[in-house]
Amino acid sequence: MSKDGLTQLGGSAAIPESPEKAVLERVANPHPDALYLARFTAPEFTSICPVTGQPDFGTLVIDTAPKDWVLESKSLKLFLSSFRNHGAFHEDCTVFVAKRIVETIAPRWLRIGGYWNPRGGIPIDVFWQTGAAPEGLWLPDQGVGAYRGRA
Repeated sequence: MSKDGLTQLGGSAAIPESPEKAVLERVANPHPDALYLARFTAPEFTSICPVTGQPDFGTLVIDTAPKDWVLESKSLKLFLSSFRNHGAFHEDCTVFVAKRIVETIAPRWLRIGGYWNPRGGIPIDVFWQTGAAPEGLWLPDQGVGAYRGRA
């Protein structure tokens, strides 16, 4: 364990068996007085369909306005990787990730966009946020266009 209480950073760490068993870690925000946006993009997010067992692929874009804590990125990568063998629908995966981050870092604000690849001909995009964005927070577009098929 590091001096900051981190258990995964700086050493080898296996992908957790499940999202519930994954340890999501935080570090002190070096600028708790500043209103800013921290974005994490996971362009290769994978989970398993709970009905068919087939893999589902998508891009998660996670925007946080940190307060006292920021996410430790290695633990976030391991947490997101733990969904590879986890059976859940797109909506459940997307909102579960967001709520777990909120539980861990208690940000000023969080939004998540889950942009899922088509399954059965229908792409599913899932969006969730903690509430209205703080006034003055710069909110760039999430950068993932609406699905248009193979162009």
